[in-house]
Amino acid sequence: MAGVEAGAAAQTIIRPQAGPQTQFLGSSADIAIYGGSAGGGKTWALLMEPLRHIANPQFGAVFFRRTLVQVRNEGGLWDESEKLYPSLQAKPRVAPDLSWTFPSGASVSFAHLEHEKTVSNWQGSQIPLICFDELTHFTQKQFWYLLSRNRSMCGVRPYVRATCNPDADSWVAEFISWWIDQDTGLPIPERAGVLRWFVRIGDAIRWADHPSELAEYTAPDENGVQKPIEPKSVTFVPARLTDNKALMAADPGYLANLMALPTVERERLLGGNWKIRPAAGLLFQRGWCEVVDAVPTGVRWMRGWDLASTPKTEGSDPDATAGTKVGKLPDGRYIVGHHVSDWLSPAGVERLIKNTAEADGRETQISLPQDPGQAGKSQVTNLTKMLAGFNVRATPESGDKTTRFSPFSAQAEAGNVLVLRGPWNEAWFTALEGFPEAKHDDEADSTSRAFNALLNASTFTLANI
Repeated sequence: MAGVEAGAAAQTIIRPQAGPQTQFLGSSADIAIYGGSAGGGKTWALLMEPLRHIANPQFGAVFFRRTLVQVRNEGGLWDESEKLYPSLQAKPRVAPDLSWTFPSGASVSFAHLEHEKTVSNWQGSQIPLICFDELTHFTQKQFWYLLSRNRSMCGVRPYVRATCNPDADSWVAEFISWWIDQDTGLPIPERAGVLRWFVRIGDAIRWADHPSELAEYTAPDENGVQKPIEPKSVTFVPARLTDNKALMAADPGYLANLMALPTVERERLLGGNWKIRPAAGLLFQRGWCEVVDAVPTGVRWMRGWDLASTPKTEGSDPDATAGTKVGKLPDGRYIVGHHVSDWLSPAGVERLIKNTAEADGRETQISLPQDPGQAGKSQVTNLTKMLAGFNVRATPESGDKTTRFSPFSAQAEAGNVLVLRGPWNEAWFTALEGFPEAKHDDEADSTSRAFNALLNASTFTLANI
């Protein structure tokens, strides 16, 4: 978000907020990356960048997100552009693509690169300004290919601007590592906005503090004469929520929302930590849960399953079939009421699920995973028929395992999860404390499925096949 204020004659003055937003928009780097905390004003800074060129009728900028859905999301690029660009008399177009045209003829377009091969659609393009929103969502191949399309014949020096949140496993983390303290994962304050230069030889990047230090790297020109490769300059500007005074004033509760995230996501999205990863003990600790001897009244139950069909034999260590029963209490807290796991044949898996459903009772809803492919569909069809009369639904998994586990992790860390005392407690606690580094994640997967399905239980229907 930028600073917006009323000016003389009822004019609206839109300017970047003092601090990192101004520093990012004032950078002379060929590639400037604005990243860190959520709510740091990154999207508005990106949307303001093209405005310095809109009097140039030949100028064009393209904003990229990984998917079109992300472009159109509430509060996303297109949504926010509708709050900014009309005040400059820009006209929107929503078909066949999303774009704005300013009175001079300058344009700003919004596009996606959902698949890696989508970059080939931009072959032959000349884009003076390329903007990546959430750069860590793009692959290296996509970034470097589009950098080759960063060309200009309109008088504007071609350049790239990008925003992102921290991701320790992204190629971006390595690309900006000079600006990040490798021990703490936090940005080095005195390096914020400092320019460095690089040349890329094959897949290797050679860095320098001054372009003259890269003069030894050459390439043949059109006449075959070896000439120094022109280095590109890069900088990184860390974003912090506290620097976005406009958002803090408009939505003071946003800080509390970030504070409520699980440890890993909170460190990334609030702390701006580029090194933190999910690790054993960070996503779950048994001390977060109160163990109780009785189930409170008024609980709404969900049993989630993680399926496998391989018996355990000497010398083998296969995944188990696991089922976790999670309930929601009237006061908004949750309770884990039961967990079962075993290594069984396909027929044994069916018996386990049927017997567990009978023991849970028909008031307990059931969530099954549906693997892609015909075999997965056939398995779910058979299980659903077997569970006729029970409230059961099968859905495919969505997102990676740690992302699916995060909602449960957040509630547990906040002290909102009870656990019913039982002989299964120790194994379940141990497995969740070892997630995601432990070899097996059956307990975490079944717990995630039960919890997330419970949050969407209104979509369930009675199976009467």
